[in-house]
Amino acid sequence: MIKSFFIILFLFCHGFAFSQYNSEFLNFDKTGRSISVNAEYELGSNGIYNSLLNKFIYGGQIDKVTKDASNNSMKSLSVLGANMNYDISVFFGRNSRYSYLIGFKEQRIFNSSFTKDLYQLLFYGNKPYLNETKNLAESNINSLRFQELKLGFIWHKIDTTAKAGVSISVLKGQQLFYVKANKGSSLYTNADGTELVFNSNFNMAISDTAKNNPLAYSGIGASADIFFETPYQSKIGKGSVLTVNANNIGFLHWFDNSVQYRSDSTFTFDGYRIDNLLDLKDSTLSSINRDSIIRNTTNARKESFNVNIPTNLLIINKIRFTNKFVLGTGFRYLFNSNFKPYFFTDAELQLSSKITGTLHIGYGGYSKLNVGLAFCYNSNNWFIKLGSNSLQGYISPKNTYGQGAFVSIAKKFKR
Repeated sequence: MIKSFFIILFLFCHGFAFSQYNSEFLNFDKTGRSISVNAEYELGSNGIYNSLLNKFIYGGQIDKVTKDASNNSMKSLSVLGANMNYDISVFFGRNSRYSYLIGFKEQRIFNSSFTKDLYQLLFYGNKPYLNETKNLAESNINSLRFQELKLGFIWHKIDTTAKAGVSISVLKGQQLFYVKANKGSSLYTNADGTELVFNSNFNMAISDTAKNNPLAYSGIGASADIFFETPYQSKIGKGSVLTVNANNIGFLHWFDNSVQYRSDSTFTFDGYRIDNLLDLKDSTLSSINRDSIIRNTTNARKESFNVNIPTNLLIINKIRFTNKFVLGTGFRYLFNSNFKPYFFTDAELQLSSKITGTLHIGYGGYSKLNVGLAFCYNSNNWFIKLGSNSLQGYISPKNTYGQGAFVSIAKKFKR
């Protein structure tokens, strides 16, 4: 489990494309009926600095200074998460009051919690912690990868101004990896390194391991998105707009070849010296592989089961102060995940007749403070938006948490 934590993260992030808010409806006010390509990426932790996370994404040697920086500022329990999705979507139709939506999307969702003890074992081994019990309880990993076919519509002239949208998706589950260390999970190394005791109280679920390519069909599910936007007259400014959007409301059903593990036992190595878990050279130890440990210490069973998808809730209130300046405040939360409540503000300035710039400041989520910029080009034929809500991860990776980027390109249909 210790190494699996960051192996899963590396596999998730390696080769990522270009987060904003994972919704097709949010840009409709500017794109109208159109065909668009969208991509979003976000990665964050409130315990691990970007400089260390970048080593798993881009490669490179992890030196002691980089490891120590996160270790020295880390709390006893931290979170880490990543979301990536890309899609092609089409809004179409001839009715003046509503439009239809069809789209295809791939999503990868990773979220986890980890103790400081788990971090130390992973990056320093057990040698510095002889005669200590390292706590693993409450550490968990939840990694999902799935594709979806989306059908929906948006009613864009409710009482001439308000908008409402809804969509449903059929999901194809590709990959699931879930593990949670429960109360009592720990690792002890005695004073001279001749005994190691692993209290393995954990649950684990894995989708069919024989199917791990992009065409893998390991599960099926369904989800729904709901969107509502309405203008209203506020006491300040020239006008206000309230937007509420919830997406990924759904589940995945994993087929019979999926495996669930349950372990509540003690596993002991003794009779030989174990100075460092990261450098096992003893011939006896080398013969003990991961599969044999799992087989001997867990109750494994193949069966189908359901999992809930992390649901994204977004609430934004925008106030127009002048013809060129709009100030927005918002709240975001991901249910069924370790995502913390995220509060943000967006200051939007019209730079020219076709170009808008937005400054984003937020706090919470998987990381802490986020500062970003976005630019939007909007003409009669094209809509292009690109930016990041977490630029600090690229500007000062040694001192900040969180990074991300997003891009949308839409070709508008003739009216």
